Amino acid sequence: MYAPIFTVCSASTQVKALIGSNPVRLYPFGEAPQGVIYPYVAWQGFGGQPENYLGTLPDADSYNTQVDVYADTAASARAVAKALRDAIEPVAYVTSWRGESRDPDTKKYRFSFDVAWIVQR
Repeated sequence: MYAPIFTVCSASTQVKALIGSNPVRLYPFGEAPQGVIYPYVAWQGFGGQPENYLGTLPDADSYNTQVDVYADTAASARAVAKALRDAIEPVAYVTSWRGESRDPDTKKYRFSFDVAWIVQR
């Protein structure tokens, strides 16, 4: 009942080269540990629905996921976002580039985008 973002992205050697492999620094929203190494990625679901039919059970679910990359530099945030995009696009759709920002307190960079998934049951 969740988008397979961790499974898809952690299978990419390009993604793991940038955000690590032990552990893969790809966390559900609010789960990144204190003192996490940068860059890292946080994701959260923000909607979805079953593929409903009359007379039969759904055979797939759709999910919407927001992906946020956090990094020490803008170049690093963009590189991780590109690697994630390349890993995700063969199996799902990037639907929105939410933009880039820099936190005024931590001075860390953020790149954000949305993904739409259709997952067979």
